[in-house]
Amino acid sequence: MSSNRRTFIRQSAAAASALAFPLVGGAQPRAVKVGILHPVTGALAFSGQQCRHGALLAIEDINKSGIKALGGAKLEVLLGDAQSTPQAGAAEIEKMNEAGCSAVVGAFASAICLATTQAAAKYNLPHVVDIGVADQIVERGLTNTFRFGPGYRTVAQVAVNNLHVLNTVAGKPARTVMIIHEESLFGTGTAALLSRELPGFGFEVVEVVKHANPTRDFNNIVLRMKSLNPDIVIPANYFNEYALLVRTMQQQKVLPKAIYSVLGGAASSYKFLKEFPDAANGIIDCNHWFNPKDKRAAELRKRVEAQGLFFTYEIFNTYTAVRLLADAIERAKSGDRAAITAALAGSNFADHFMPYGPTKFVNGQNTGAQPLMTQVIKGDIRVIVPREYREAEPIFPLRA
Repeated sequence: MSSNRRTFIRQSAAAASALAFPLVGGAQPRAVKVGILHPVTGALAFSGQQCRHGALLAIEDINKSGIKALGGAKLEVLLGDAQSTPQAGAAEIEKMNEAGCSAVVGAFASAICLATTQAAAKYNLPHVVDIGVADQIVERGLTNTFRFGPGYRTVAQVAVNNLHVLNTVAGKPARTVMIIHEESLFGTGTAALLSRELPGFGFEVVEVVKHANPTRDFNNIVLRMKSLNPDIVIPANYFNEYALLVRTMQQQKVLPKAIYSVLGGAASSYKFLKEFPDAANGIIDCNHWFNPKDKRAAELRKRVEAQGLFFTYEIFNTYTAVRLLADAIERAKSGDRAAITAALAGSNFADHFMPYGPTKFVNGQNTGAQPLMTQVIKGDIRVIVPREYREAEPIFPLRA
């Protein structure tokens, strides 16, 4: 059994046992059932397990005092495995509905979230999306769906604007771009947005390459990259494929002026940095990231690393998404689905360490959500943009 699997089982048991403490001097209030749904097996298992770890840490913190408006009621966790497919994710929603869940948090991948939010809508089951960046998730008029983080349209616009600024300040050394993306809704949608936006800022997109997910050999794609010799390579992939692509570039000595990631699955990952420090060096990423100046983020990172885990965006995004849901249940003063949905729609959630400010949902999207720009500099991941969160000056181009 892997260490991650053992940790996951231990955390699940801890989450369940946290419900066993009775109230002093009275009957324990009825627990509120919350579904935690992620792809913990299959191609996306690493990210799904990280999301689940983040959710269970949040449940642990919330259950220390419980939902005060409900007399200290605990959150009862119902764990679901989307098995890295939309169909399995939708099937898990059916089970959670039958089990009497009051709300669901998940389900990491955009394609899975598209299916799970639609399935949950049939039962007016509130669904908080933790990661899924495809804007279709919140553009279908589903009143049960709430995404705390930014969508890929916002991320792509921020990334392209900042690339233009960095390139202009450096004297415009970069002109050509190659985009490598995975084939699902996330990668395809991100690549389409970038392909449309980049020419308006003076960049030529020389090629857009789609690959299967999973992919275990990038040699042919990197050979094509070598022949095109783009100034900038933009990957949009999940962790495993991202790591393999960049390592293959390193092995074949493909050295663009910048690897400029947009929602890069491994670009701003401490796991990737530890395992492949040379390949990670200098990579810029526009992605989910925490406020580096908020001590609560540093405290959670210490807890995560003490358990032998990496503090990745999956953990802190899902941790915060569960806290958002708990805030809504507290204000709803109920485990009723309609009441929770109404409370989420009227959120002003600000008790978090993300660089967002108070939460305001419009059509299910938190309008204040934004990505940060990070770069791997001197063996660490540092925020470079925007200035109010900056930890280091950006290095661009990395190779003149």
